[in-house]
Amino acid sequence: MHAHEHKVTADGLRWSSEAVRFEQAQAGCRACLNQLMARHKGLVLYVVRRQTLGQLPFTAAIQAGRIGLWRAILGYDPQRGYAFSSYAYPAIARHVWQAVKRADGAAQTPVVTVAAATIDETDPAVIWEAALVRASLYHLVERLPERLQRIIMARYGLAGNSAHSYRQIGAGLGLTGERVRQLHTEALVWLRHPAHSQHLRALLERHTVPDYEAADAQAQRWLRWRGGHRG
Repeated sequence: MHAHEHKVTADGLRWSSEAVRFEQAQAGCRACLNQLMARHKGLVLYVVRRQTLGQLPFTAAIQAGRIGLWRAILGYDPQRGYAFSSYAYPAIARHVWQAVKRADGAAQTPVVTVAAATIDETDPAVIWEAALVRASLYHLVERLPERLQRIIMARYGLAGNSAHSYRQIGAGLGLTGERVRQLHTEALVWLRHPAHSQHLRALLERHTVPDYEAADAQAQRWLRWRGGHRG
């Protein structure tokens, strides 16, 4: 598919050429990734110029921001309806702040003050990022089979209620607490698997090859255990 073409999704929506480029970059197209990095490099500069850099050189701040931009490109989903700049801003700012903290040293009072201001819960970027994480988490949980979804929602109080014990959840499902514990583990393995959790992992910076290898190894161990306990 050429860059200027549009893609028609299963629900009939048409993606713009840039939305298609995001999809191709996430699928491994290095040229598409480089094009998106070049197109949105101004956002990195915009963020860096508004950060307190302390002892961090400007060029190092730009590099840290580029890493944040790269992660944002790999995690962005155009179909969710929000602008890429709104999605990428907190990711870039977070990476720059982390680089500042490393450069200045966490023990220095001025840096601690800057860090506290950067992660203030009233900061619009922080609020937006937290909302993105919650939305991604709920979207992921909704993809679980109904019984596993109910267990996860109840176990962690995701429906606004207090967290439930395995016994309490089992009473509502007609299962033993031990069976609920096993199903809870199965649900977590599914949720953590790279095939399902790419977007959430990108937001939480758990998007590296070692992260994915560890999640896949856990899934393989679970499958072997389940296979040995059938019947």
